[in-house]
Amino acid sequence: MAKNSVKPTKKVTHFFVEESYFIFELVKWLFLAFVTGVIVGSFSALFLQSLKVASSIVASPGFWRLFLLPAGFLASTFIIKISGLDSPHLKRDIAVQAVHKFRGLIPLRIAPVKMVASILTIAVGGSAGRVGPCAQIGAALMSGISTSAGFNETDRQKLVVCGISSGFAAVFGTPVAGAVFGLEVLFMGQMLYDVLLPSFVSSIVSYHTALFLGIPYKVATFVEIPAFTPLVFGFVVLAGVFFGFVSLFHIEMLSLLERIAKKVPFGPYKKALLGSAALLLIWAFFGDMYLGLGESTIIQIFHGGSVPVYAFAVKSLATGITLAFGGTGGVLTPTFFVGTAAGSAFGSIFHLDPVFFSVLGFAGVLAGSANTPIAAVFLATELFGVQAGAFAAIVSVVSFAISGHRSLYPSQILARSKVPLPGYRKIKSEDEEISEII
Repeated sequence: MAKNSVKPTKKVTHFFVEESYFIFELVKWLFLAFVTGVIVGSFSALFLQSLKVASSIVASPGFWRLFLLPAGFLASTFIIKISGLDSPHLKRDIAVQAVHKFRGLIPLRIAPVKMVASILTIAVGGSAGRVGPCAQIGAALMSGISTSAGFNETDRQKLVVCGISSGFAAVFGTPVAGAVFGLEVLFMGQMLYDVLLPSFVSSIVSYHTALFLGIPYKVATFVEIPAFTPLVFGFVVLAGVFFGFVSLFHIEMLSLLERIAKKVPFGPYKKALLGSAALLLIWAFFGDMYLGLGESTIIQIFHGGSVPVYAFAVKSLATGITLAFGGTGGVLTPTFFVGTAAGSAFGSIFHLDPVFFSVLGFAGVLAGSANTPIAAVFLATELFGVQAGAFAAIVSVVSFAISGHRSLYPSQILARSKVPLPGYRKIKSEDEEISEII
């Protein structure tokens, strides 16, 4: 009898020890995630407000843009260079790269440098976005704080992911999409469920912190959703295929211009002048809608405004030039422009509702370009409503499948192939894992 009573006692003891550990980790990460959200939300609000002020100062510069664009690009290049962040080993997705290659270590100086350089680039008309800077600022801050506090490598990496999620949430006011994006963007075909709780909590707190500090979030646009019929379903699937190819085009455009910039036999300042000159040519031939964030054009499309069918291609070109030739900023806001304009073009070509398909393009091209289909669905749902989210889910998964194993984020790791391709295997290249089709 005594021997038989030992096993239940051990099980009970093990149960209480295990649950005590779970409760400790829950309390620990609730606290850390809350603090992360407050910090990242505050600094994101500072960046967004500063960008708004800087953009209003140089709004509608007309003739002065001839001087402001080169000056802004030169200043951005100078700041990046003197800070030592112009190393070819540091990619534009430094936060993702840091988690995979640098054990979550990110130089703290990235936060102020990215903030100032991105404001200079975007305010004068560089085609770049706000999400990247906020995500990098958040990741750098949490990496620096966790390192100073003596956190271990695993906890530091988790906090960096929370910084990415919180930055996304603070920009768009979409905390669920922000949380999922941070979990989804690191690996293609895999999510980090162990960071689920802190990512969601930090994103929600970051959003409310930015809101409290005066960041306005636009009211969701409610689009007219068609009834579900086989014909509508067929066009939505076809749109998903189209958005997948647009995603490929966008990815390859940015990659091509990066390769061209590396081959141009000029120093960084001459490249900055060359890039600003190319953007001025785009402005002269196509107008200023392709410069800057482009958010006003996105909103215009959502409210029924029309853009040329080639608008998505020009915006992709302008973004590639900006980021490869001296400018600094994110890729997601331009990607939303590309997707929205592509959706409008699809609707116009097939004589369908361009507003409805612009909403689908908004989500579909994000899913295909960043390989984040779940985040794209949540984003569409939070911005446009549940019914729009259902159709966005279709185009997002189709676009995700079509875009293959390419990504806007060079450091994103392929954890699981989208389809069972013959001859697929993973290899190691230097100290990072990449995937190869042989």
